Amino acid sequence: MRHILIIGAGKSTSYLLKYLLEKSATENLFITIGDLNTERIKTMIGSHNHCNIIKLDIFNEMARVEAIQNADIVISMLPAHLHIQVAKDCVTFNKHMVTASYVSSDMQQLHKEAKRKNLILLNEIGVDPGIDHMSAMQVLDKIRSKGGKIILFESFTGGLVAPESDTNLWNYKFTWNPRNVVIAGQGGAAKFLQEGTFKYIPYNQLFRRTEFLNIDNYGQFEVYANRDSLKYQQAYGLNHVATLYRGTIRRVGFCRAWHIFVTLGMTDDSYIIEDSEHMSYRDFVNAFLPYSPSDSVELKLRHQLKIDQDDIVWDKLVELNLFSADKPVLLKKATPAQILQKILMDSWTLSENDKDMIVMYHKFGYELDGKKHQIDANMVVLGTNQTYTAMAKTVGLPVAMATIAILNKKITSPGVQIPVTKEIYTPILLELQNHGIIFNEREVPYLGYNPLNN
Repeated sequence: MRHILIIGAGKSTSYLLKYLLEKSATENLFITIGDLNTERIKTMIGSHNHCNIIKLDIFNEMARVEAIQNADIVISMLPAHLHIQVAKDCVTFNKHMVTASYVSSDMQQLHKEAKRKNLILLNEIGVDPGIDHMSAMQVLDKIRSKGGKIILFESFTGGLVAPESDTNLWNYKFTWNPRNVVIAGQGGAAKFLQEGTFKYIPYNQLFRRTEFLNIDNYGQFEVYANRDSLKYQQAYGLNHVATLYRGTIRRVGFCRAWHIFVTLGMTDDSYIIEDSEHMSYRDFVNAFLPYSPSDSVELKLRHQLKIDQDDIVWDKLVELNLFSADKPVLLKKATPAQILQKILMDSWTLSENDKDMIVMYHKFGYELDGKKHQIDANMVVLGTNQTYTAMAKTVGLPVAMATIAILNKKITSPGVQIPVTKEIYTPILLELQNHGIIFNEREVPYLGYNPLNN
């Protein structure tokens, strides 16, 4: 019996658990799930002969170490900043580890020791990062294999609400960690390459510097730049590429409205709002506006940000109950970002039968035999309901598949890894197709970088 320990069983684990339990008999697996909320897990998966659910506090060192020592491989589905302690324990006790999160600097420092011990610490094997890496590298390697030179690469991903469940003016609902949505783009200027020139977009302009893209059968979307598009330049072998741009997908109009929150300062997570627990939503908005003995909160906001009353942006703000004096914040010592998150969760939480949608798009420009060519590739995955979401599917399945591949010695390269090698991406992308996670590729006339961004 091979023992898998899963630490953390939040929103992204429904398909991960389902897949591993379905494979448990044929793959000789026993799965232990450790989380503080064991009742939710029992409700989701019920009882199973190849599964054990334990109450596990990640900060309880004795319990954490005992659970890790009893496993052959560990899957960490914790918040990203908590992976490192699990990873250190895995290296100490000679256990492989898999996670869907970005490689942190602390994680990277474990590379030499993990490699020396022949341990695999596989990171970034979710959707973004994860499927984006694998699908991009498959096409990039294919172009290079026939002698092509990559001159342009763009990649965009978005976790959105499916068209049939799109019931608000923002065309958006939370499909993953709401906090990450609220603070997205902070921490420095977005940077990317455009036709050989480095470009930078500061946070205060990020949501007003967007470009459009169209996905067949799903219409038009807009994208804003990720913080660091150059992060994977070396890993993808794109050191001499002229254009390199990665971004996040939203429905058209979302970014212009979100820019209001950025301009007001509501996404700031660096300071505490005084007496926040006694505030109403209306008080929260008013805290960012000038004092007036006569003007209403609504009038002050429209005047300060120059929003016409018949502007759809205004309707979007009203829809969130931002101006309600009857909606209490009820959060003690909260930052602006935390209060905004609470307000948004009132309106943007998926209902039980809501469906979400993952959209991913890649553009590849390359030269071959003196001519310029372009390949467009896109993927759309729809969720089933509030539990079995497209987000959980595209995060959880690659994690599960990689875990079994490591146990079966199909993935063998030791150290801190991300899925950019054929050893990892070829079998996983092939198996993902059996679950409806499919990239549609097509050759199109070379267009280069979107001229709207010049």
